[in-house]
Amino acid sequence: MKQTLLALLLFLLLAALLAACGGASAPATDAAASVDLASLPVDLTVEQVNAIRNHPDVVLIDVREQWEYDEGHIPNIKLVPLGQLPNRLNEIPKDKFVVMTCRSGNRSNQAAQFLRQQGFDNVHNMQGGILAWQQAGLPVEK
Repeated sequence: MKQTLLALLLFLLLAALLAACGGASAPATDAAASVDLASLPVDLTVEQVNAIRNHPDVVLIDVREQWEYDEGHIPNIKLVPLGQLPNRLNEIPKDKFVVMTCRSGNRSNQAAQFLRQQGFDNVHNMQGGILAWQQAGLPVEK
């Protein structure tokens, strides 16, 4: 009887410990906020962008055309088509970590270079564009 009670008590203690250690994981924004943005390169992989996309200091900008954007885009990304970029510079914060993307990475690389010429210091390009994003199975919304 004593051994059964001791085993039951031990089981309950172990269950309580496991429940305490298995709490809910931190929200994505907490994980993203812990990333050291200054350590990231100019050209980012889709995995790196996914890891930081909810960071409060990160702004994602898609430079594709509206019809391309409508076919599928990264959640919470801002659309500024490449042809409109010179007239919409005021919409891009200079004090944020800006990530440019497009279909394959070519237009966004041009956009990033243009922004650097306009005095934006913290501009990055997502390599492979939305094609690489989708190929990696990352979230897309329409």
